[in-house]
This record gives sequence, C-alpha cells and structure tokens, in this order.
Amino acid sequence: MRLSEDVKPVDELLTSGAKLVRSVAENRGTILLTDKGAAKAVLMDVASYDKWRDTVAMLQLIAQSEADLEVGRTVSQDEAFTRAEHTIAEVEQAD
Repeated sequence: MRLSEDVKPVDELLTSGAKLVRSVAENRGTILLTDKGAAKAVLMDVASYDKWRDTVAMLQLIAQSEADLEVGRTVSQDEAFTRAEHTIAEVEQAD
C-alpha cells in the first residue's frame, strides 16, 4: 500500500466511487478510506479479498491446532489414518 496514493477520504468514494472501484480491480490493490482523518474502511479487489479470507482461515486452523497440542488433544498418525480410512469406508457404503 502506498499511503500517498492509497488513502482516500470517504467523501471521494461518494463522489468517485466507480473510479475507485475500477482502480482497485485493475491494480489488485486496496484503498484505505478515512473519515475526518481516521481510518474507517478498506476497499479491495475480489481476488485479494478471497486470498485474504483463505489466509485467515488457515491461520485459524493453525491456532486451533496449537491449542489442541497445548491441552494434549492429539492422536498418533496411525490412529488418524485409521479414523480417516473408516470414515471413507462409511461414506462409500452410503453411496
């Protein structure tokens, strides 16, 4: 993000919304929208948003895994594979 170019007052969104959306979509970037000098919202292209959501989901899985490790909620690799094979077999039988 280039602060000199990518920070815009929210009023600019109201007056030049289509132009800002086009710019974000074409440059695959983000624009920080401010109101009275304070950051209020971010405008970003869909591809960047999708990537951001995937990243957040992965970080949440990692955090949950670390929490599971801390309290000893783990199984061996052999047990994990046995459970997976059992679940796959049940799904195949249901079909």
